[in-house]
Amino acid sequence: MNFRRQMNQQEVSINLTPLIDVVFLLLIFFMVSTTFTKETHLAIDLPQSSGEQRAERPQQIEITISKGGDFAVAGQSLVNGQLETLKNALSKVSEGDSQLPLIITADANTPYQSVVTAMDAAGQLGFVNLSMTTRKESESDQ
Repeated sequence: MNFRRQMNQQEVSINLTPLIDVVFLLLIFFMVSTTFTKETHLAIDLPQSSGEQRAERPQQIEITISKGGDFAVAGQSLVNGQLETLKNALSKVSEGDSQLPLIITADANTPYQSVVTAMDAAGQLGFVNLSMTTRKESESDQ
């Protein structure tokens, strides 16, 4: 006897309707819960230096600030960018003479906070002759 099995061949399929419903509900939830902020940007046109270069004084202190915000005082790199470390280095180099000219040379992409930290350290130590190094405006920049 040869019994044949009856095969009930139904096509197997996945019902995507509940998945689509859940995706639409999530989309609506995220659209409603998202806060839209209008970002405002200030258009700043920084001043350019076109003045004449001053002659260097024989004794001056230079603070160099790298692109990453690392400090160097008189060519010596500092271990960190802390205000106290910078003040200690300035005191040591100046030997307490706050009348020496102080020059801050910073990369164009230096974080603003690093420049303010250098100026703050100089101000707290009483330096009054403070200048910033810039490059002269070239003909192609105009």
